[in-house]
Amino acid sequence: MNVKKISLIVVIGIIATTTFAQQGDPKLTEVYTPVPKVVTPGKVNSDAPSDAIILFGGKNLDEWVTTSDTLKPATWKVEKDEITVNKAVGNIQTKKSFTDYQLHIEWRIPFNITGEGQARGNSGVFLASTGPGDSGYELQVLDNYNNSTYVNGQAGSIYKQSIPLANACKKPGEWQAYDIVWTAPRFNEDGTLKTPARVTTFQNGVLVQNNYELKGQTAYIGAPVYKKHGAAPIKLQAHGDKSEPISYRNIWIREL
Repeated sequence: MNVKKISLIVVIGIIATTTFAQQGDPKLTEVYTPVPKVVTPGKVNSDAPSDAIILFGGKNLDEWVTTSDTLKPATWKVEKDEITVNKAVGNIQTKKSFTDYQLHIEWRIPFNITGEGQARGNSGVFLASTGPGDSGYELQVLDNYNNSTYVNGQAGSIYKQSIPLANACKKPGEWQAYDIVWTAPRFNEDGTLKTPARVTTFQNGVLVQNNYELKGQTAYIGAPVYKKHGAAPIKLQAHGDKSEPISYRNIWIREL
C-alpha cells in the first residue's frame, strides 16, 4: 500500500472518530487520571465586600429568572436564607449579564444524599450562559467527598475540560464555597476567537483552577467549541439526576 493511501485511511479514521464522539458517546471525553489529591479545607470566609452586587442575600430571587423563559421569575425554593434547586422548574439565571467578574457562591450537598458518580448532588455554576442551544461554561458542582467519577467531571472541574488541582470537598451537609475570577472570551467581528476565556477558582479556600484557559464552551458529548457572544448571565443548573436537590446561599459578584 502506498503512502498516499495510508494517509487517506488515517484521515478518514480521524474524521470518523470525531464524528462519532460528537454524535453520541460521552465516555470518549471522560478522563479518570490523574486523580486529584484530597485536601482538607479550612473555614469559609463569606462576607461580601462593599462594592459587591448581591445576587442572593437570603430573602428572595429578585435578581434571577427562569432560563427556559426569561420573562418568568425564578421559582426555586427560598427558605432559611438559602435556595434549594427545583428540578421540575429547571435552570435559573441572573437577570443581569456580566463580562469579567469575581464571584462568590456557597453550596451544600444534602447530608442524606443518595446516588453515585454523576448522579449524586449534581449541579453546576455556568459562568456565562450564552443562550438557547449553547452549553455555556460550566464549573461543576457535585458530591466528591467520598464519591468517584471521571476526574474532569468532579467538583471543581471545568466540565469535561480541566481536572481540579485538588479535591477540596467537604462532607455532605456542610456548606462549601467557590470563589471565582472569570475573564470572558473576546471575539473578532467575523466571529472568530480573539482571546479565550480564563478562570481561576478556589474551592473552600483551596486553589482548584489556576488561570485555566478554556478550549470553548463545555460539552457533555464531543469537543468544546467557541461561539461568538458578549456579556452573558450566570446560570445555576437543575440537573436531571434523581438524587436529593442541593442548596445555594450567599451569592455576590464584583464586576471587573
